[in-house]
Amino acid sequence: MKTLISFRSEVYSKISDLKHDVNAERWGADHYLAILYDHLHTLLYGYHVLQADETPVEVTKDGRPTGAKSYIWIYRTGKSYGKAIVLYEYQKDRKADHPQEFLKGFQGVCVTDGYQAYHSLERKTAGLTIAGCWAYARRKYADALKAIKDKDNQKGTLAYDAVKQIGAIYKLDHELEGLEPSERQHRRQMEVKPLVDAYFAWAKKHQSEVPPKSQTGKAFIYSINQEAYLRVFLNDGEVPMDNNATESTLRGFCIGKHNWRLIDTVRGAESSAVIYSITETTKSNGLKVYEYVEHLLTEIPKHMDDTDLSFLDDLLPWSENLLFV
Repeated sequence: MKTLISFRSEVYSKISDLKHDVNAERWGADHYLAILYDHLHTLLYGYHVLQADETPVEVTKDGRPTGAKSYIWIYRTGKSYGKAIVLYEYQKDRKADHPQEFLKGFQGVCVTDGYQAYHSLERKTAGLTIAGCWAYARRKYADALKAIKDKDNQKGTLAYDAVKQIGAIYKLDHELEGLEPSERQHRRQMEVKPLVDAYFAWAKKHQSEVPPKSQTGKAFIYSINQEAYLRVFLNDGEVPMDNNATESTLRGFCIGKHNWRLIDTVRGAESSAVIYSITETTKSNGLKVYEYVEHLLTEIPKHMDDTDLSFLDDLLPWSENLLFV
């Protein structure tokens, strides 16, 4: 099985072979794979639920001092959809302007962590709802438990009780997976909502019992401040409880980042975002990555003079007309 690093090298080599008159430094991604990337970006708006996250990356030649943080943002379709789209985008910073531009025109629900930029975006954008991540809320209590070395001493603590309650919410909601969205929404209201109500009532009652700056105190503050966003999943059967699908997809990039550490140029960061987008979308749809990308880089160059881009529909990873060995 190819590693992600060796795979990227092969992809770049394939692009170089097909570059024709394209500047070699640009690897051809902007002329070939980016055409499909833009098409997938347009299709992304047709989904009701999206998920988003971001991770820092260092780009050395971006006109700023060494060590300045850039960011790779990721946007993907909700985990329940069979036709998955995963798109990465490079930006120099973490400002709210970037998701605002990328999601411009999107009407629906976007699942995120508690980063304030997304909440600001919701206030500015009609038709956009931000949903919170229960995994992130649970993780903060789990971090408080890690500080207690003896596991027997963890039991009976507020952090332990919180993890148990959130776990019960997860367990019950997991049992509803596979239901039609309307039925899942109904069952969430009838069965899951009482547990969520009980958790927030309990959290507000016990919040004052721990210092606000303690790990448990911070976990309480996070949950209570995020309550409106954490409740969104109860009202929509298509919305997941957490953003784990996005974090899982982003993991491949983060593993690669630990190996190659940094990206040399802005052009390289932009091209990497395109290539990661196509490969992760491919994997999420169950196709063989190298074979699929090789097919794309064989077929797309044939249409570079076309004004009608409908041929891209036959190249989508779920297309019934997709033929490659």
